[in-house]
Parts: sequence; structure tokens; C-alpha cells
Amino acid sequence: MHKRTVRGRIFLLALFTVLSIVWLLPSLPFWGTLPASLRNDLPGGTISLGLDLRGGMSLTLQVMEDKAVSGTLDEIASALSEKGVKPVISGTTISVPVTNPATKKNILDWVNSRAPYLQKVSDDSTGLAFGLPKSEVMRIKKHAMTQAMEVIRNRIDQFGVAEPVIEQQGKDRILIQLPGVTDPERAMALIGRTARLEFKLADDSADPAQFQNGKTPLPSGEEILYGSPSGRNGGRIPYLLKSRPLMSGDMISDARVSFGQFNEPYVSLTFNSSGSKLFDQITKNHVKQRLAIVLDKTVYSAPVIQEEISGGQAQITGSFSMKEAKDLAIVLRSGALPAPVRILQNVTVGPSLGKDSIRAGLHATMIALVLVLLFMAIYYRFSGVVADFALMLNMLFLMGAMAALHATLTLPGIAGIILTVGMGVDSNVLIFERIREEIRSGRPVRSSIDAGYDKAFLTIVDSHVTTLITAVILFMFGTGPIKGFAVTLTVGIAINLFTSLAGTRIVFDLLARRSKLERLSI
Repeated sequence: MHKRTVRGRIFLLALFTVLSIVWLLPSLPFWGTLPASLRNDLPGGTISLGLDLRGGMSLTLQVMEDKAVSGTLDEIASALSEKGVKPVISGTTISVPVTNPATKKNILDWVNSRAPYLQKVSDDSTGLAFGLPKSEVMRIKKHAMTQAMEVIRNRIDQFGVAEPVIEQQGKDRILIQLPGVTDPERAMALIGRTARLEFKLADDSADPAQFQNGKTPLPSGEEILYGSPSGRNGGRIPYLLKSRPLMSGDMISDARVSFGQFNEPYVSLTFNSSGSKLFDQITKNHVKQRLAIVLDKTVYSAPVIQEEISGGQAQITGSFSMKEAKDLAIVLRSGALPAPVRILQNVTVGPSLGKDSIRAGLHATMIALVLVLLFMAIYYRFSGVVADFALMLNMLFLMGAMAALHATLTLPGIAGIILTVGMGVDSNVLIFERIREEIRSGRPVRSSIDAGYDKAFLTIVDSHVTTLITAVILFMFGTGPIKGFAVTLTVGIAINLFTSLAGTRIVFDLLARRSKLERLSI
């Protein structure tokens, strides 16, 4: 064995050991007792505990993609109705009864410029009909799923959950895991809220109560909405509003909790440049009229516009608690969901179960490790002790790598660590049995060691590569705990390949350099 090769392996082993200790330090209990200057200089990677170990909640949501498609059609129909026609929606088709040639041309021009993806289905004396092509339907659905995941991720980030899991499952489902969440009801309300904010004019010329029983038809272009149960006006008060919103929440650039004269919390809205100009114009044109602030079809407040409001700011007031105001600000900042979501599964894991899982997992790992270490030391004697040394390095490197990758440790992940221990032992057993065979055949110890490693090399690589392929597939297509298992197994296999082939051999090479090594305790 060349000196350079041995020195290179020793250098790599020492380097990986130092790096593993440095990365692992922030995850150790005494990390907080170290000097602040040292903590600032060292990397901040930590091993996070998964949902099954830390406790928390797991949600499976279904994005109602069809609602996103119907919402797009409703917006088109609403825009066309401003042209003096009454569009009718049937499936993915919009029929527009129109006989006036000028109006028909106006509608065609609008569709060509504003909705060119619509296909003209018919054009005759009775009117026009446009269809939404399948390609556009698929695009809307795909965009709804992507946007829903982004909005939910923004809400959860602002909610303050560390290391959440948010991933798509299948075509229209989203898996959400929130470790450490102690208020699942609040989290569900925050995640599932559509948060569609609209500003609508109130019609005070008629009493809304007369339209509630359905006997008196609503005026054209108007609707009945109700106040929030916790609102300042007390209870579900009906409001008669114009159906068409003057402004929507997509023009909000910021939403924050502020406090009024009597220290009551409210939500302060700041509009972007386009929204600021539009809000100025709305308040200028509708002085002395009531402007209702509607969130998810609920009227939060309907103040009278006393004068033009410039500066691009508005307020949502109500009898909010501090928590309600904060959550409302979060959903408004993160944006509205493109389509409603339905909770298909809700599982809450208590922290006591997490502690029990951690304790059981640690006990299983320690028992497996101790038994393996004792077996190797007893059965293979000194060589077994060398294998134990490599196995401990394997565990150190694995935990250090997980900390560096900010990996999440789950209960299946602990199972992956135990499996890695078993594979590490299996590799050393293959090597030691080959060395025994060579020694029994009468070859010198030095050449027996070289031959043992050479003959076991391909077998060890083959077994590790096939297991690695399986682990990668589990990571790509698995979810939640399965990914935790795949991460620890993948990292463990790569590290084990190095420690089993290089870690133990370094010891034998150093012994061979210092002595003739005529006998080997194996």
C-alpha cells in the first residue's frame, strides 16, 4: 500500500469527522451553553424532528379545481354583462344572446383582445356562443393547484411553523404536515380559508329583510350577503349589495394588525399603485354611500364613505380578537386561494405520542447498536473491534450529514438508521470472511487482507447500489415518513460504502506499516 494512499484516506477520514462534529453540534443539548461568538461562527444546521416524533397535525386537502374553471367563466360572464347583454353559462360554454350588430362586434372585439383562448362555437342571428377548450381547462386546473400550494405555503410560513411538509399528492390533493402545531383548529381555519376579498357598494334604497324569504325577487345585479357573527354590528345582519365588485383583494400589497382609539385591533390594508388609484377613484365617485368590505361572502364592515380617501389605505374593522386579526392579516397578505379546498383527512398527533416514539426509537437503535458491537467484538475479536470503530464513524457521519442537509428525522428514518447499521456490519462480515479464507489457504496476512478487500469489493458495491436505487425511488415517489426513511437510508448507504471499504482498511494498513503483521486476530 502506497504511503500517499494511506495518508489520503486518513486525511479524508479526519476531515469528515471534524465536519460531522461541527454540523452536529447545533443539534446537541449543550449547544445553547456554548459562547455566542462560537455559535455564530459555526454552521446552524440542525436535525428537525418529524411529525411522528414531535407531534403536530397532518392534513390532506382536495383542491376543487372545477371551481377554478367555473370562476373563470363567471369572471368572463361578469365582464360581458357590462356590455349590456346577459350571458348564460352551461358547462364550459358561454352563450350570449345578442341581435344588435354593433353590440355583437363589440363583444367579439373584447373576446379577441381579453380572452383569445375562447373558441367561437356559434355566431348566428340569435347571438354568440363561446367555449373553453380542453387545453385551457387543463391549464386553469394545473394553475389552480400550483397557486393553491404557493398560497398555503405562504400562509404556513407566516403562521410560524418550522419545517412544514407541503407536497402534491396525485392530481388534485395536497399533503400538509405541521410538526409542533398546538392549535390544530386555528391552523385548519387559516389554511382552508379562501380569503377572497371584495369591495362592493351597498344599496340602501330598500330593506334587505324583504328579500330574505325569497318571495320578493332581488333587483337585477344585486345580492344578499350577511355580516360576520363576531362583527361590530352584532350577529348575521343582512346587506343588500351590488353583485359586481368595484375592487378585489388582488390589489393588496400589505395587510397588518393595527389598533384603534380604544386599543381594539383591526386590519390595515395597503394597496399597490394600481389599487391605490382605483380606491381613490371609487371613494371619490361614491361619497355618502356605503362601501362593504366582503371576505369570503361575509360582510365584515360597511362604512359610509365620507370623503375621497387617498393614500392607498383602508381598514377592516370588527370585534376581532388579536388572534383573529392576525390570522385575517396573514390570509390577506398571502393572497386568496384560486379555488376552495376540502379537508379529506385530518390527523393530530399529540406530543406525548411523539415522546414515546422518540424513546422507543432511541431504545431500539441503542439495543441494535450494542448487540451488533458485542457480536462483532466477540466473533471477530480485534478485527471486530476495528469494524466497531468504523461503525461508530458511520453513525457520526450519518448524523452530521443529516444536520448539514437540514433533514427531518422521522420514526421510519430511525428504522433507516438501524438498517444502515445492519448493512455496515454485513459489509464487514463479507470482508472478514474473505480474509479468513485467504489466511486458511496459507497466504500471508498482508496479502490476505488485500485479497479479502479486493474480492469483497464488487459484492459490497453491488448490494449498496441496488439498495441505493430502491432508496432513491422511495424518495422520489414516497411521501411523509416514507421520504424520511429514504433520506436516512440513502445517506447511510453512501457513508457506509466509504467507512466499510476505507475506514477499517486504514487501521489494517497502519498496523502493516508498523509491524510485519504475521498474525491477525480475526
